[in-house]
Amino acid sequence: MTCAAAVIGGLMMGMPGMAQTPAPTSVAAPSQDELRARADGYMRAAVAHDQFTGAVLVARDGVPLIDTAYGMASHELGVPNTPETVYHVASLTKQFTAMVIIQLRDRGKLEVGDPICTYLADCPAAWKPITIRHLLTHSSGIPNVSSLPDWDDELSLKRYTRAEFVDLFRALPLEFTPGEKYSYSNSGYFLLGLIIERVSGSAFDQFLKANIFTPLGMTHSGYDDNRAVIPGAATGYYSRGTDFITATYVDPSTRLGDTGIVSTTGDLLRWDQALYTEKLVSRQSLDEIFTPYRNGYGYGWEIGTRFGRRTVAHSGSDGGFSSYILRFPDDRLTVIVLGNGDRMSAAKAAVNLSAITLGAPYKMPAPQLRDALWDVVIQDGVPAALARFDQARQQIPPLADANGDTLLDLGYDLVDGRRLAEADAIFRAGLQRFPDLVYAWDGLADSASARGDRPAAIGFFEHSLKLDPANDYAVRGLAKLRRMKSAAP
Repeated sequence: MTCAAAVIGGLMMGMPGMAQTPAPTSVAAPSQDELRARADGYMRAAVAHDQFTGAVLVARDGVPLIDTAYGMASHELGVPNTPETVYHVASLTKQFTAMVIIQLRDRGKLEVGDPICTYLADCPAAWKPITIRHLLTHSSGIPNVSSLPDWDDELSLKRYTRAEFVDLFRALPLEFTPGEKYSYSNSGYFLLGLIIERVSGSAFDQFLKANIFTPLGMTHSGYDDNRAVIPGAATGYYSRGTDFITATYVDPSTRLGDTGIVSTTGDLLRWDQALYTEKLVSRQSLDEIFTPYRNGYGYGWEIGTRFGRRTVAHSGSDGGFSSYILRFPDDRLTVIVLGNGDRMSAAKAAVNLSAITLGAPYKMPAPQLRDALWDVVIQDGVPAALARFDQARQQIPPLADANGDTLLDLGYDLVDGRRLAEADAIFRAGLQRFPDLVYAWDGLADSASARGDRPAAIGFFEHSLKLDPANDYAVRGLAKLRRMKSAAP
């Protein structure tokens, strides 16, 4: 039995000394030694229970208070993460794209109120009212390309020319009148990348390097095209139960302006510190960047409050990487978390590390029942895992995660590991215990599809839709199976 399984087992059996110790809830900011001890305790719990792997940096006035790393940059090569490890920062790229747009504006090359069709070839009529500002603030109405059906399994894996990639969403109807609402759109920031290249006459990555990375001394930052060798780069991982597996490859042609930058926590601190100065743009332009538009979104940044303090932040997630930069400008406090695993979001770690630093309440990571059950399935089989799950439900009080979602997650871990008979048993057990667990039918469908049994998969999806006609996952899964069926010889 692994450590996770042993801890959960102890909790279930009510063993003394195994109860969760609540985190400190003081309002006084900790001393430097207390801060390091609490932060390290939190992160070690995150490694043990949330499978965190990555680097963390907390700085005040540009001076690191915490600068360390956990887990492995490469499980294959046995290379640990360090503060110098290079990570994909995913959608943190958007804040750099927005900065470049404002640099070009300040140099008289464009205006944020310009129609995007001024700069884009083959611009559809529906896009004519859309301005550069609409793209910057996710208020264009252009559908998000990475939300398209089959994005993860098919579309993101193909290679495209710039025009071919735009064709994925060029003809789609707008979701709303430009400027009317907020809807996060990677499509819009990809188009901003095209506009930057058109206006600057330079490749996007070259312009970034010349106008941001080099001036700020961000020597470990760049734009990844999946072909160049990046010294010190981490590999992105997904979780399968308590195991790490290499994340799915995403073709670099799908990245431009919306994602693709690689960096380190130290380089991002240089970026953070530059935003307090006029090294890149004027103070007036910075104020414009950090002015919230719809849904609290500025130009590449989310503006809000946390712990009663003003915040400027952004998250990123792509290919097994998770990133978050959380800035408290009035406190000159910055928290940067770059992870190379998908289980624990960098945002969760950053928020709790900021709480520890500011003396606010925070919640310690706890053992995950899902992980313990995975270990039991692998070692002792499904009946033993279900007995363990039922014990967790019978505790007083029952474990919070002894619910249908935990069985769903476990079932899908088993599907991903091609342990299909065990996955089916878990999904069916979930339906026995939670009759309203509609998504278990989707799990049975996916398991049947993985076995090549299309008729059974179609039947399971159809039953899921009878129970929940609004289940978009089943709609898309059913459509895909029927396409496969019609295409079969």
